[in-house]
Amino acid sequence: GMDDDRYVEIYWECGNDQDREGGQMNKQEISAALKDYHWMINEIKRQRKMLENEVKSSITAQYGEESALPKPKGTNSDPVYREILRREKTHQWINRLQKKVLFIQEHVDCVRGERERAVLECLLDGMSVIAISRHMGLSERNIRAIRANIVDTMYENAGNAGFAGNAEIAG
Repeated sequence: GMDDDRYVEIYWECGNDQDREGGQMNKQEISAALKDYHWMINEIKRQRKMLENEVKSSITAQYGEESALPKPKGTNSDPVYREILRREKTHQWINRLQKKVLFIQEHVDCVRGERERAVLECLLDGMSVIAISRHMGLSERNIRAIRANIVDTMYENAGNAGFAGNAEIAG
């Protein structure tokens, strides 16, 4: 009937391709990403701001790849060189955080129930299960169950369940 058509339309809108920026995640990783989303996005913003300031007063000029200058002897004992290494590791870490955040962002629209969506928004805003429970007037157990449904929905939508699993849902 009409509902089936609407479902399929939304289903394709949410997409099921593996070529997304966020890549693949298991349920445990999705659950952790939902919990950590709020601070991760803030940390990405903070690092980006620092990077913008960094470009203005470049510390990397001395040690950048463009620099043909020979590095000082005993580079490991050189604090500036060590700082460069630290920032490189930080950059790799931020890329990992961005992948997690992107995964969540790419699958937000597939969470369809009103309660599910409300819980999802609260989680992404950094609220705890207890806080969400008080806010919505539902038990903590209920909020945890809704959160588990959100994780399942995102997991299945990311193509992890395969088309057979999704076909069953579509009926």
